[in-house]
Amino acid sequence: MLFNSYEFLFAFLPGTLIIYFLLLHWRLTIAARSWLLFASLFFYSWWNVKYLPLILCSILFNYTIGGLLADYDSLRRKLLSKRTIFVFGLVANILLLGWFKYLDFFMGTVNGVLGTQFPLLKIVLPLGISFFTITQIAYLVDAYEGLVEERNLLNYGLFVTFFPHLLAGPILHHKEMMPQFDSLRNKVINWNNIYRGLALFAIGLFKKVIIADAFAVWAKAGFEANQPLHFFAAWFASLSFSFQLYFDFSGYSDMAVAIGWMFNIKLPVNFNSPYKATGMIDFWRRWHMSLTDFVTTYLYTPILRAFGKITFARSLVAIFLAMVISGIWHGAGWTFIIWGAMHGLGLVINHVWVKKKLRMPNWLGWIITFNFVNVSFVFFKAKTVGTAIKILQGMAGMNGVMLDGSLQEYPFLTHLGIRFGKWLAVINGKDATWVHIIVAFVLVLTALNSMSIVAKVRPSWRWFPIIVVVAFWAIVDLGKVSEFLYFQF
Repeated sequence: MLFNSYEFLFAFLPGTLIIYFLLLHWRLTIAARSWLLFASLFFYSWWNVKYLPLILCSILFNYTIGGLLADYDSLRRKLLSKRTIFVFGLVANILLLGWFKYLDFFMGTVNGVLGTQFPLLKIVLPLGISFFTITQIAYLVDAYEGLVEERNLLNYGLFVTFFPHLLAGPILHHKEMMPQFDSLRNKVINWNNIYRGLALFAIGLFKKVIIADAFAVWAKAGFEANQPLHFFAAWFASLSFSFQLYFDFSGYSDMAVAIGWMFNIKLPVNFNSPYKATGMIDFWRRWHMSLTDFVTTYLYTPILRAFGKITFARSLVAIFLAMVISGIWHGAGWTFIIWGAMHGLGLVINHVWVKKKLRMPNWLGWIITFNFVNVSFVFFKAKTVGTAIKILQGMAGMNGVMLDGSLQEYPFLTHLGIRFGKWLAVINGKDATWVHIIVAFVLVLTALNSMSIVAKVRPSWRWFPIIVVVAFWAIVDLGKVSEFLYFQF
């Protein structure tokens, strides 16, 4: 079920919310949490119910392993070492993710390198498996290190399946989430949270339906084009995807946080105007912030510890490896590995720059950072390395420059070797496509981020009409329902 669908907006969300707080009002606390767990599992099953046993088994398995690790010191009979139990749990989760997400990629790579003919299984990737798997891996790591204090199966099930974050994040931490379901102050409906949640949800829905889906048309056409793209078409295709990805994913994250507020549950903020970043370190402090926290805690730190003595050079290697692994986690393909390696290299260069106390004007840092991120997203979007190279060749001007036919009357342009015609036809662009690009730049560089806007939206008749207009504009466009980009990761 999608946030941007009529059944979610007008049936599932209000129904779940009303029944949840009615049960709490009647002091049926366990029933309320059980209802929320049932609703979350129903939400997950809406796409394909056959994957319900998969997530249930994953939850029960990890809760059991986590319990063994947390209670290990108090166990009377210790048939296996604590490390063995932890490694078993870790490997089981990796194998589950590997089977569904990476097996066909591995077999295809083997076929390409060795010339073998292993048939691909064409396994359908269950929605949300990347997120609920790494969330539970983090839980096992904390249990192994003795950091798990609360052990309640119902709360754990909610921590993993709570429907706002289930399919595309943000990535949650058990220590921050599980106690919230037991908090007394969260068991009473908070109308201010409802109001703020509706405001933030309207903003997120607008980002997704009105902005991201508009750019999706041009990005899709450009990356799937059969012919080479000229300079402007290639740049508009790449920029369209960069803006689509940002407004799509940040819009989803806004809606997830907003729904959490409605239930008095605080989810982590995932975005803080990342396209304003003036360096790669700054970018990853602003982009997919819950993933940055996860990578730092559960990838970078263990890798660095494995090296033994900590040095600056080894920390750079750990950063690079952590980002490559992050790239692999995002998707099964060489394009994702290249994307991860690019960001790892970008972070390494940025850390060396800071270490040497070199200076750069903020405007230049922004130009370099944004263009680096935009180029890296070409690999993130492209299905093959060849497709990415084709787009980059166009962006480099290797396929020439084309302008609109109306400019043919200016001779000096012809002397520059510029061609004329339907300059954006290859990406299904319109005359106003370039205006959309400029407006998007203005928004990401000058507008307040969603959290800052909502902080100013106090319950009043001044803000209410604005919220209604924004929400209505987005709801009217729900007829062209499209999935969120991160559902496929």
